[in-house]
Amino acid sequence: MAGKEMDASTNSKLKILVLAKRQYSGKDLLDDRFGRLRELPLELAKLGHRVAGICFSYRQRQEGVFADYYDRGSCVVWHSVNLGRFAVSGLVKYVVQASRLTREMRPDLIWACSDSFHAIFGARLARICRTKCVVDLYDNFESFKATQLPGVRPLFKRAVRAADGVTCVSRRLADLVVGSYRRDGPLTVLQNAVRPDLFYHRDRTACRQRLGLPVDAKIIGTAGALYANRGIDALFEGFEILAAKDDNLHLAIAGPRQRRIHIPNRPRVHDLGILALEEVPALFSALDVAVVCNRDSAFGRYSFPQKAYEILACRVPLVAAAVGSMNELLAAYPQCLYEPENPKSLAQAIERQLAARTVVDVLTPSWADSARQLADFFEQVVHGNPLPGAAAARGFPW
Repeated sequence: MAGKEMDASTNSKLKILVLAKRQYSGKDLLDDRFGRLRELPLELAKLGHRVAGICFSYRQRQEGVFADYYDRGSCVVWHSVNLGRFAVSGLVKYVVQASRLTREMRPDLIWACSDSFHAIFGARLARICRTKCVVDLYDNFESFKATQLPGVRPLFKRAVRAADGVTCVSRRLADLVVGSYRRDGPLTVLQNAVRPDLFYHRDRTACRQRLGLPVDAKIIGTAGALYANRGIDALFEGFEILAAKDDNLHLAIAGPRQRRIHIPNRPRVHDLGILALEEVPALFSALDVAVVCNRDSAFGRYSFPQKAYEILACRVPLVAAAVGSMNELLAAYPQCLYEPENPKSLAQAIERQLAARTVVDVLTPSWADSARQLADFFEQVVHGNPLPGAAAARGFPW
């Protein structure tokens, strides 16, 4: 049983089963102890709910049962299953494991996360087991390659419409779900958050010394997925524009990357590889200006980059692509925005920040804050009066 703490706004202890893929956002849920799908279940357990999860690995990883502990004894038990070399047998093994665990646990609610497959399967499993299903959309899953396979998109949209509840990472994504998917049941916007024990203001000089970066240089950079579909090329090209005018400007980057990404090869570029999560706030804190890249795409328009909150929690000046949720987050700070995929616009935004450094004064939520919101929403779904359309979940047409 999870810890005995209970938030005052939560009326009862729930049994919650989480369905998630093991690798997302360039990290591994279990190996890296990373992100939304790890932190929120742990915080729910800390509130006193019983939480278990099944993570489906599309790569070869150690299978079995893993206990992820939090302070004061709170724990989430994860069951890891590999897809394996033979997809059909791996899917069968996953379905059998999920069905068995659902029968044994008899959850009050299934939280189906990660991608369109988990949304579809979660809705189906909940219907069979006569329990509630909440689908989590931490990105626009329609932009994922798997959703573009024949027949997947209509099944995914049907699952979202039929779910007892939906959690969306951004208001723009929630508007898309209501308008395009014709969803009219319970829905809440659940943005990404930060770990306050990691992301806080630090001494810049100490962080540079820790990472082996030049102490007296002007350093711009980022940490996270260095992918073309995130618009990372604009940062590299923008740096080249600025570096030609300023011999003391350096670039520091870290994170998983695609092979075709061309990282500038010069002494003033510091590629730190893939950092452990504990080292990411040191990199952000070492920067004069941190950059949040994105493209005006089906992915970028509905995303909420977690690194934006992490940078702000570290009290570091930032510039971000003027796309999706960043337009709302930085509405009072237009000087911090740049035109997506425009290296010249990015370079100008960085120059503005270097000349008059502005730290965005925005409250950054913790995962504990988000978990309390999520727990209240789960209570509404499980025990509250159903809103119009919620009953459609009982008639999921399979």
